[in-house]
Amino acid sequence: MSVTAARGFRAAGVAAGLKARGGRDVALVVCDRPATAAAVLTSNRVQAAPVAVTRAAVADGCLRGVVVNSGGANACTGAAGLADAWEMAAVAAHEIGCAREDIAVASTGLIGVRLPLGLVRAGIREAAGRLATDGGRDAAMAIMTTDTVRKESTRAVLVDGATVTVGGMAKGAGMLAPALATMISVLTTDAEVSAEDLGVALRAAVSTTFDRVDSDGCTSTNDTVVLLASGCSGRRVRRGGAEWPVFTGALREVCADLAEQLVDDAEGATKRVAVRVTGAVDDTVALTAARAVARSALVKCAVHGEDPNWGRVLAAMGAATSRFDPDLVDVRFNRAPVCRGGVAAGDLTRARAALGGRQVEIGIDLHQGRGAATVLTTDLTASYVHENSAYSS
Repeated sequence: MSVTAARGFRAAGVAAGLKARGGRDVALVVCDRPATAAAVLTSNRVQAAPVAVTRAAVADGCLRGVVVNSGGANACTGAAGLADAWEMAAVAAHEIGCAREDIAVASTGLIGVRLPLGLVRAGIREAAGRLATDGGRDAAMAIMTTDTVRKESTRAVLVDGATVTVGGMAKGAGMLAPALATMISVLTTDAEVSAEDLGVALRAAVSTTFDRVDSDGCTSTNDTVVLLASGCSGRRVRRGGAEWPVFTGALREVCADLAEQLVDDAEGATKRVAVRVTGAVDDTVALTAARAVARSALVKCAVHGEDPNWGRVLAAMGAATSRFDPDLVDVRFNRAPVCRGGVAAGDLTRARAALGGRQVEIGIDLHQGRGAATVLTTDLTASYVHENSAYSS
């Protein structure tokens, strides 16, 4: 269950003193030989310096490693912050013996504050000295900020009789509305995959997993997903080959598992909520409707209070898209019907009881087509408000 489960990778996580509360805060994941690579990065117009560095580093489809720090986002820090991000890449590159352009960089923490670069340099050097095949756990701990648990996942599949492994780690507990990425995730595989095919596989996996996580409607400046392929399994994976759906299925499962872990650990949350829309005229309409419900503060408050207030579901969809008929809509809370054909239906006492568990499904059938989409979100709690009202102080 580690980012180093795939052959050819080592990792480490150390405490460099970046976090006021202490703990590990610098992580390094390294491939022992040049890896093909792909990345999906935030679509926020305000982008952190590490995002710019990673975009440049992965442009040629090759990386040797990823360096990540928590305790500071290095976002909105101007030219000096960009130089700091490149310096992080340069220090890591020097330690492992490659060009700085072969190192991706990611940072997470408070926006608008320069990193204490002396501490960061020392942390990277220490992490490089501790690189190990069993260092994935420490690396996963080092990228945490408001996370309460580390997040790791691994899948192994057979390709031409040999095992191919996909592993990964992620962090994120707030600002989970990534628009093509998540907070920070590093994924690895020992399959041999071209950079072009790796990009196709990663974008497809992210689009239905990390991009369907929406805890609070806030897109981060630092969202980064990086995938490296070492080729150490000796098994080639190509688009169109029989092995392609096997590999991409494993990659999607790892991303989905990590995405669910992000939601389960979302700041202040007491419930994981799956908004499942079916029967839309197409998948785009279904996704628009599902996102609208997932982002509705009124719906999220109702779920927290275990109040089957289905009218808020319809109102949220109606404000987001006109491409459905309200008179055809059915709504269920954990399979308990509350609305049929756009009007009240079912026993609200039963529906209230159905909302009592940790996991909630809001099932919405538009009865207009075959389009479908699911978005994961959480309830909205006083704990979330408290945590985010004092985050910078």
